Amino acid sequence: MRSAVFSFDSAVRLESEFRTRNAELSTEHEHEPGTGNIEVGTGGSPSAVALIPARHGSKRVPGKNVRPLAGHPAIAYTIAPALESGVFESVIVSTDSEEVAAIARHYGAEVPFLRPAAFSGDTSPDIEWVEHTLSELQRMGRTWDCFSLLRPTSPFRSAGTIRRAWTLFVAQDGVDSLRAIEKCTQHPGKMWVIRGDRMFPLLPFGGVQPWHSTPYQALPPVYVQNASLEIAWSRVVFDDRSIAGEAMVPFITDGHEGFDINDPHDWMIAERLIADGAVQLPTVRQAPYAAVGA
Repeated sequence: MRSAVFSFDSAVRLESEFRTRNAELSTEHEHEPGTGNIEVGTGGSPSAVALIPARHGSKRVPGKNVRPLAGHPAIAYTIAPALESGVFESVIVSTDSEEVAAIARHYGAEVPFLRPAAFSGDTSPDIEWVEHTLSELQRMGRTWDCFSLLRPTSPFRSAGTIRRAWTLFVAQDGVDSLRAIEKCTQHPGKMWVIRGDRMFPLLPFGGVQPWHSTPYQALPPVYVQNASLEIAWSRVVFDDRSIAGEAMVPFITDGHEGFDINDPHDWMIAERLIADGAVQLPTVRQAPYAAVGA
């Protein structure tokens, strides 16, 4: 008899933990009056910097960070709400490209230096460029209590989205970070792994019926992270070499706030949503980059 992916005891333990966490996540986040997430040494409201990653290379959607979208390079729709939100002391773009740097500066962001090629590959983890960026800025005498990652591939995130996330983050006690999430459209309880010529449930959970044979509506809600927004204390980078830490608070995005462009199909959907008036892009006050000097 072939062994299952997990042992029965492991499955029971994981299911219990899974349901507990989802129950906590599904409740309304109500906070007692107090100081909130203000750490020792911040001296009041914490300072924050927005970090926008925009390396030049992209295999799935070439040039996606600066590809024109409704009249402006895509990155403009991340820089604009970051500046408008009033949350950040500085909005900084991390890129390995002089062209991207020029575009970012045109739309009001800073690019104090270029990202080294060693941290700009397809498989380079975020911690490498984040650690490099914050360390270099620290050497320049610039530090912040918190940082936020705002990726240009989420063009429908607004200044209001950022302000809501910031308000939630600073209201929390004892957290390391916040991350944007949304409810899964494909439930992992109905996913499988293949071993040889057999398949096994990814999550071997269930009661009378296993999850893979349970109606979707009866399954516990599961959330997936989207790429629109992250906020963390800077200490998690320097102390733990992590962009998230251990204690994370969920920020559940609304509608298309968390929409992420990962491939050409996503790009077509974004253009259709805009053309149909189903979404509203953040307001960009600068003239289109291509028109400058024309």
